[in-house]
Amino acid sequence: MKFFRRSFALSTKTWWMVPVMGIGVCALFLSLSASMAGIGFPLDDAWIHQTYARNLAVIGEWAFIPGQPSAGSTAPLWSFFLAAGYWINAGMPYGFTFVLGWLCLMVIAWAGQNLVWDWTGRGTVPWVGLFLAGEWHLVWAALSGMETLALGCVVLLSFYFLSKENIRWLMIGVLVGLALWIRPDGVTLLGPAFLVLGLSPQKLWTRMLRFFQFLAGFLILTLPYLYFNWQLSGSIWPNTFYAKQAEYAALLEQSIWVRVGQQFSLPLIGAGVFFLVGFCYCCIQAFRYRRWALAGMGLWFTGMALLYALRLPVTYQHGRYLMPAMPVFFILGWMGSIDLIRTIPLSRWRFILLRSWQLGTGLTWAGFLVLGARAYATDVAIVQTEMVATAKWIEQNTQPGDLIAAHDIGAIGYFSHRRLIDLAGLVSPEIIPVLRNEEALARTLDRMNVEWLVTFPGWYVELTKGKEVVFTTGGIYAPAAGGENMAVYRWK
Repeated sequence: MKFFRRSFALSTKTWWMVPVMGIGVCALFLSLSASMAGIGFPLDDAWIHQTYARNLAVIGEWAFIPGQPSAGSTAPLWSFFLAAGYWINAGMPYGFTFVLGWLCLMVIAWAGQNLVWDWTGRGTVPWVGLFLAGEWHLVWAALSGMETLALGCVVLLSFYFLSKENIRWLMIGVLVGLALWIRPDGVTLLGPAFLVLGLSPQKLWTRMLRFFQFLAGFLILTLPYLYFNWQLSGSIWPNTFYAKQAEYAALLEQSIWVRVGQQFSLPLIGAGVFFLVGFCYCCIQAFRYRRWALAGMGLWFTGMALLYALRLPVTYQHGRYLMPAMPVFFILGWMGSIDLIRTIPLSRWRFILLRSWQLGTGLTWAGFLVLGARAYATDVAIVQTEMVATAKWIEQNTQPGDLIAAHDIGAIGYFSHRRLIDLAGLVSPEIIPVLRNEEALARTLDRMNVEWLVTFPGWYVELTKGKEVVFTTGGIYAPAAGGENMAVYRWK
């Protein structure tokens, strides 16, 4: 099996189709969103990044609450990028953010197409790039306001350059360091890098020299990252690293096989189901032919799914935590599927199988693109009519000095300009030890002199018991999706 060929340059005559595809599908998602509850973000967490970015640009502080520096942003580099939008007044919070997401989507499409063309030889139509530019998980992530696709970009660029004959190890180290600044789990890229380096055919001295080049590039960015977090929180990792694991610790009581199955099923929701066999075949062939970059890609995706199954087994919001790894699955699945079909001798059956795979993949891709756009619009509508609506009510009906305890602080922090206690512990690390102990949490809120409690009633049954409800959103989208309306309680 010929994994690599030298003809890898993109055809400028047809590559224009990919950015046009990206613009078209993003327009579809945004137009459906606008028709429901207006333009917004499908995650409240996106407003956390916006708040950090705005405070950095406007008052020069790395803080969610002005005057209180904190390590509550999982993705400092993403927040830095967003701050540039506020500095240049580029249509924030939406315009600049969506353009960044679209650019990340285009880089993923470019790197993915090149990886496949390195294996198959250059084609006339960038089918892989078109697929990635319109894959519904990736479009959802591009318009989520989150760092998800930024990490996906760095992941694919790392594998793209690791697949080259002459690897620039200093640059690979820098890319892994960048991944860490985007999200802590970016450090897992060390595994594939060490695999490729350790199994390369060069002499030991050459490998040692390249290891130090890689290490230098990695430490140039990693040491400032660790120092950045240490100065803000007294830990080398951001608060979110601990808070998320504490918040969802109860999910670890599920069977490990259930958790593993849930994680591996996420990229199969859509056209990815047509790549499962191809993914397995490509990984096997990669080891067989000692193509360590591709083997590293397969091992990395598998490791990421297992890592989340073991430590943070959440699948909500369409599997957003695993979305940076999904392009790797799609690309290997594409390679393996095509190569597996080519092993069949030329015959009518091979032609039928190939056309059936292409038709099934294309129709499923298009169908889930529409379904994904509807899901995105619904997600945005829920955030707009629950979190954003509550935040604006707080801004209008509470006093500037009031202290508010809230679960889901993103929109409240951005719109209300009030002092906050974060019940999820992201920007209030002192809450993490009592995160799931409502009795201890109530005592903590009393001690802090909290005036208002903001949450979904079902999330804190004991905490909200007997408290006066002063506002509820009345939004229609959350109940229709099986949820409930956010409420504001008078704490004292």
